[in-house]
Amino acid sequence: MDAASADATAGYTVPVWLTAAARAALVILLGQPWQRHQSLWLHPDAATAGELPARVPVLAAAPLADGWVLAMACCDPGPEVLDLTRGLQLWVQLRWLEGPGKWLELRAGEGVGVLQASGEACLSAYAEKLLECNLRPLVPPGRRLELQVVIPEGRRLAERTSNAAFGVVDGLALIGTQAEVQRSAGPDQLAQALAALRERAAAPAFCGDLVLVIGENGLDLAPRLGLPPDLLLKAGNWLGPLLVAAAEAGVRRLLLLGYQGKLIKLAGGIFHTHHHLADGRAEVLTALAALAGLGGESLQALHAAPTVEAALGELAQRDGPRAERLRQAIAAAVEQRSLRYLARYGQESMAVGAVLFDRSRQICGQGPVGLELLTALRSPARSDA
Repeated sequence: MDAASADATAGYTVPVWLTAAARAALVILLGQPWQRHQSLWLHPDAATAGELPARVPVLAAAPLADGWVLAMACCDPGPEVLDLTRGLQLWVQLRWLEGPGKWLELRAGEGVGVLQASGEACLSAYAEKLLECNLRPLVPPGRRLELQVVIPEGRRLAERTSNAAFGVVDGLALIGTQAEVQRSAGPDQLAQALAALRERAAAPAFCGDLVLVIGENGLDLAPRLGLPPDLLLKAGNWLGPLLVAAAEAGVRRLLLLGYQGKLIKLAGGIFHTHHHLADGRAEVLTALAALAGLGGESLQALHAAPTVEAALGELAQRDGPRAERLRQAIAAAVEQRSLRYLARYGQESMAVGAVLFDRSRQICGQGPVGLELLTALRSPARSDA
């Protein structure tokens, strides 16, 4: 990949934009001219491997009072990628730091997610290595840096993620395991999942059972529930086509295991679950609540809540049994709408169960088929069921 093509076509994760902004600030701090594009190594060993650096744009950089330099970057996940980081502004402030210590002290400002247990900024190992290989060579010997990161919209956008399930609070985590954005809503993601499904179904040991886990949280939770790894297939947002493909591949019993705020879309007939394409969660939740007998101010409170998690949590505080019944109703509706979706494509022989979990990774809702399948698939005798 040459520098020009990298700048023109690649979509980058948050660590890349963070590093670009930090490098732009460091250049100003060193007394050098402002540079619109920052030359970045996108992999820690890129220089030694003979790769050319990518040219990553930043919005601005300028000195402030008290030795600080401010720089700003605007995240761009790339063309045809639906991601909540699109257009997200990321600000950094950088200055020299006196005294002994690490070469770089990173502090979480407004909108940056912190680990609830320690209060430290949630930063992936890849982000640390990217800062190391791109900034440290420019830092004079014996000097240290203080880097403060601010994401103005981070606190609000974090409500639409599963950060809290990882113990990350107050904003968006500075995470990513690679430079390029993985296209969870793109057609290539569906192609990868379909290929994995076909490989699974063609295996000699395939017994007709499958667990579709929704996202990394589901993939982490499933083994803790006793679900065998050989049954697990991670699904992205293309749940409808995967359901049909599973039935066509010979899956007889399929368990959907996912976060309640994601799977509730299926209860409303939304089978591509990326929020940029369709939402409707508040409407589905309030419709199911109304059918369950909830009304008046309680129903309005559900609809006005910022997330499904918050809505059901507030209802549980007021009326725990009713909230529990509503969660079961959501799971049952997911099962029913999934069967109706399959019937549209002539696939009516596969049993579909749904199990929901909350942001604390605790099971909070199970449909009748979901409860049966969760019990059966955890059993050593599942192939005989």
